[in-house]
Formats: sequence, C-alpha cells, structure tokens
Amino acid sequence: MNPAIWVERQGRRRPDAPAIAVGERVHANWAAFAGRTAAVAGGLRSALGLSPGDRVAIVMRNRPEYMEALYGAWHAGLVAVPVNARLHREEFAYILEHSGAAVVVTDSEHADDIEPLVDAVASLQASVLAPGEPWDRLTASRPDPLVHREPDDPAWLFYTSGTTGQPKGAVLTNRNLLAATLAYYADIDPVAPRDAILHAAPLSHGSGLYGLSHVARGAVSVMPDAGGIDGDELAGLLARWSGVSLFAAPTMVKRLAGHPAVATADLSHLKTIIYGGAPMYMADLEEALEVFGPRLDQIYGQGETPMTITGLSKAEHADRGHPRWRERMQSVGLARTNVEVRVVGDDHRELGVEEIGEVVVGGDTVMAGYFNQPDATAETLRGGWLHTGDLGSFDVDGYLTLRDRSKDLIISGGMNIYPREVEETLLRHPGVRAVSVVGRPDPEWGEAVVAFVVAADPAAPPPTDELDQTALQRIARYKRPKEYRFLENLPTNNYGKVVKRELRDQLGAETDAVRTTANDVRTTTHSR
Repeated sequence: MNPAIWVERQGRRRPDAPAIAVGERVHANWAAFAGRTAAVAGGLRSALGLSPGDRVAIVMRNRPEYMEALYGAWHAGLVAVPVNARLHREEFAYILEHSGAAVVVTDSEHADDIEPLVDAVASLQASVLAPGEPWDRLTASRPDPLVHREPDDPAWLFYTSGTTGQPKGAVLTNRNLLAATLAYYADIDPVAPRDAILHAAPLSHGSGLYGLSHVARGAVSVMPDAGGIDGDELAGLLARWSGVSLFAAPTMVKRLAGHPAVATADLSHLKTIIYGGAPMYMADLEEALEVFGPRLDQIYGQGETPMTITGLSKAEHADRGHPRWRERMQSVGLARTNVEVRVVGDDHRELGVEEIGEVVVGGDTVMAGYFNQPDATAETLRGGWLHTGDLGSFDVDGYLTLRDRSKDLIISGGMNIYPREVEETLLRHPGVRAVSVVGRPDPEWGEAVVAFVVAADPAAPPPTDELDQTALQRIARYKRPKEYRFLENLPTNNYGKVVKRELRDQLGAETDAVRTTANDVRTTTHSR
C-alpha cells in the first residue's frame, strides 16, 4: 500500500478537477499533480540515486511544492521526513542527521539554514531548492512508475516536539497512515471530491496527516497565501471553496472566533474545524461554538499514533441538552473506532471508572517504534501497548478525561495535584488571559504549586487575593497556588504548546529569594 496511489488514481479519474490551490487560485489540477509527483519520483531515483527506503526530508512552509515533494517521495518508495519549518538550525541538523536523510527539499526562506548542512551531515547528499531551478530540473525528470510498498514498510518519520529532550522519530508505516485515513471517515467526516482542506497548520504534522484523507477522496488542498490563516483570509476562502475543513490548535480557534471578519462571514461553506494538540479551555470552547456552530470536532492523539486516540464529534459538541454536556466537553471524548484505549496503573493493571492512571493505546494506528532508538521503543511500547505518558480516567460512559502529562503531576504533601484542573479554575477569572501551573521544589511539602499567569490587561494584573478566591470557589485549598508569577507570555515550542519544562527549570534554579522584575513578573507567596 503506497499513499501516492491516491494521487495517481485521481489523476486518471478527475484530471481537470483542482487538486492544489494557493488561496483562491488553482495551482494544479489532478493530472498536473499526478504528473509532477511521478516526475519528482523519477528525479529522486535517477538523478539523485535514491532507492526505496531511503529518507527524504522536507523543510519548508506550506506551499504546493510541499505536497509534490511528499507524494513524490512516496511514489518512489522513499520514506518522507517532514520537519517543522519553525525549528532552529541546530534542530534541523539533529533531525537530518538522526534520520539519515539523503536529500532535503527546502525553500528560499530556509535555504541559508539547510544548504550548509549538506557538508555537515554525513548522510545528506543534496539540498533541493523549491521553487527554483533545482526543483525545476527534478520535476522535468522522466516519470517513474509507482513503487509498490508493503503495509509495514516505513512511510513517514514523524519527529516529536522534543519537550523532554531531543525529538524522537516515530516510524509511521503505510499501514499506520491507511488506518489513520480510514479513521477520519469513520469518526470525523466523510470527504467528497467537491470538498477542500485548508492547510492553516503545518503540513509537517496534523494538517498533513489529515490531508491524506482528503487527497484519497480527490478534495482540493488549499494553502493560505500567507502560510497561516486569519479571519479576513478565511472569510475570503469560504467564498471561493466549499466543504472546507481545517485542523487548528485551540489558540488558533480562539483567535479566529474573536476575529470581526469571521463574525460577519457566511460560514455555509465551512464544514469542520478539527482542533487538538493542547487543551481547549471551556470558556474558549463556548465562544467558538457561538461563532462557528456545530462545526467543531476535537481529537486527542500523538505522533506515535497519528491523531487517533479519542475524539469528541460534532454531534457531541452540539448536544447541549445532555445533562453532562459540560463534563463531556472538558473530556477528550470516546475511543476512536479502530483503536483500543485503556487506563492502567503502575502494574499495567486496567483501572476502573474514575480511577486515574496512564493512558495506553493499541491498534493499527500505533507506530512501529522510534527510528534507531530501540531502548525508547521498548519502553514506550512495553507490553504491546503505546504508553502515552498522559494521565487520565474514564467516566461510566467511556469518555476519557486527561488529568495531565505524568511528568506534569504535582505531588505536594503526599497529595496528587493535576495542573490542568488548577489552570481551568484560574481561567475563570476575567483578568487571566493564559496560565500554566507547575510544581516548585519545596523542602517541607515536596512540591509547591506555582501559577504563571498572563494577565488580560498587563497594565492591571488581577490581585492575587482575587485569584485565591477564584481558586477556592472550585478546588480544594491544598491545590491552590502557593505562588503567582505574572508574565508577558508563556514559553511555547514551535507547535504553540506551553513548555512547562522551562518554567520548572526556572524554579529549580532559583534561590529562596525570588527575583521580581517590574516589567513582566510579580510574585506573591502564601502560607499553606
């Protein structure tokens, strides 16, 4: 099974239909996309000498050439290594070296970082600039026939965000990609040829994975003109394309929901907004539902089981009359159709309803392992299950609620404290725009709860006694933050996730005297 067969098929079935667009403009129909994909495959094999199983990295922003490089690599039987284009040069170097990439396709925005690595990374034979003369030579190559690949052959090396160290390359096989594609149809949406997917998020991750189900059905892949998306552009694109779906982080959904152009736009052509990758706080979700209506679908997944662990469907979002609707909206939903999800204790015993343990997953979407990291593979896939590192519990109806990452759990005075619960509570205060809760080493209690807060109005941050009252209205006293710190922004990685490690490291390195800066940090300490 080779995903590139979908492009080849659509090229025969619907040659004149749009396949790739930039904004409102068609870049390629299916005949052109299929032809360029086969030519890229021919160039990678004949001109650059690659063989099935070799790795081709892609470092570029979302653009048509990204799609051509991705499906061209698969057409040639190669393994794609899509890399987050917002990483640092040293991170690019690590991933290219670790993956053993033989060729990297990049664009002019990243050429200065990537091209010098050809001499620095032993495996790297060539860098191909796209668009540009090197890419033109490649796409002018003699087309190659599609290379057959077995279901368990690697297809995509998905590099994790590396929030706890160097990123690891999850080996996603053709079987994994097919299972994830079919799960989209089963649990999120059917896809019709007249539909469109808007790649507002990076193709290197969720948007690229959800693009598979749209390419397979012949929908058009739309790249925003600016690479990202804002409300003005979304309104314009909805007037041009129909059946539009997009994958977005919760922060992007919040930003779009608050945009004036979206509030007045005709949303009849907007089909689905899939969100995930970080918590969606209840207040933000309710605002988004008011704006977008029943078009939101939540997913919970990891690169190790691409976008497929649990989900909350559009119908569940719309079912506001259900007596436990709010509880369900704060969960991550029900197990996806083609996976088995359990919550287990330290002894790997399956736990009961409302018992908190580690979330583990089994099924055809689960990665084959980590590339060239047998110890990490054995640890993560022990017992034949993917150990997610997330702590959660099931309710009586089978809805999974995530408590936190296991490494984020705070243990204070022998009591477990789940940061997300504290964060959700503090976000109810109108003066709080964002918050991240971590544990600080404490000689008496083991750990103390610290809340890093971004004020809605930086010039007038909320009084800490008000934050205390907000917390004490909903959570036990021992969970209340012992310390509040006000920041201009929370540290995030290149995927927009808050990097709690940086906050913990800051606390761990400090002395008992906490420094206070007038511009962006103010500290208040409580007795227990």
